Amino acid sequence: MKFAKRYWTVLPSMILLCVFMVGPILWAFYGSLTNTSLTGVNAVNAQFVGMKNYTHMFTDRDFPNSVWLTIIFVLVSAIIAQNLLGMAVAVLMSRANKVVSQFVSISVIAAWVLPEMVAGFACYAFFSREGTLNQILGVIGLGQRDWLYAFPMFAVILANIWRGTAFSMMNYQAAIGEVDKSLIEASVVDGANAWQTFIHVTVPVIKQTIMTNLMLITLQTMSAFTLIFVMTAGGPGVKSSTLPIYAYKAAFKFGDIGYGSAIAVVMLVIGAIFGVIYIRALKDEKGVTNE
Repeated sequence: MKFAKRYWTVLPSMILLCVFMVGPILWAFYGSLTNTSLTGVNAVNAQFVGMKNYTHMFTDRDFPNSVWLTIIFVLVSAIIAQNLLGMAVAVLMSRANKVVSQFVSISVIAAWVLPEMVAGFACYAFFSREGTLNQILGVIGLGQRDWLYAFPMFAVILANIWRGTAFSMMNYQAAIGEVDKSLIEASVVDGANAWQTFIHVTVPVIKQTIMTNLMLITLQTMSAFTLIFVMTAGGPGVKSSTLPIYAYKAAFKFGDIGYGSAIAVVMLVIGAIFGVIYIRALKDEKGVTNE
């Protein structure tokens, strides 16, 4: 009876979680074991094919390419750039005057609050052949390039950095604001400069925030779809086809719902692995802190 009373209040949320999260995941896993297609006979009479879709990945030359592009996209744009740039902006804002801090905050957050579709079109307009970047390069006498054709991954990585840095900045801004000022003052008294104070005082205090932020931006970036699709649609060819784009093309462009579901399941597993790693790191860090 006590157990029932304790969990009665969360029962509605558990039901919604099962319906809108667990249900689609189970359906995607089942679909990945069938030859379900978007059109044709297999659209209404799908057959169970077991692990055929998964074994097909090892012979599909485009799948390893999509995995590699996803790794580059997540590593460069999120784990390195968004994380470090967000931290740098947060630190600078903590030391700037109020006017400068508010101006920078509004400028950075403006990109983040834009709907992803709008942000994608803005970045497309910036990097396209007749876009803003080429206009600027033309004015200063530098050569113009078709960035979305010649360097598609470079363009979408920069776009994702521009749009996503605000999230890391806000996380670190809140964490740095909670650092005990007496610790910083003590380090200054001991002769530490600003860099030494940041490395030896601020960073150890905000380690849990760093791990949490890394987990969130990794999972968000891994599943990024709209920004890339609007800018390049995964092209030219498959040069910017990350796993979400590749799964979409397999399922809805080529009509192979079963294979697209298999790719989605692989993405789910990869995301779960990253989540477990970050959560374990957070628990270890909390254990060290408590000791």
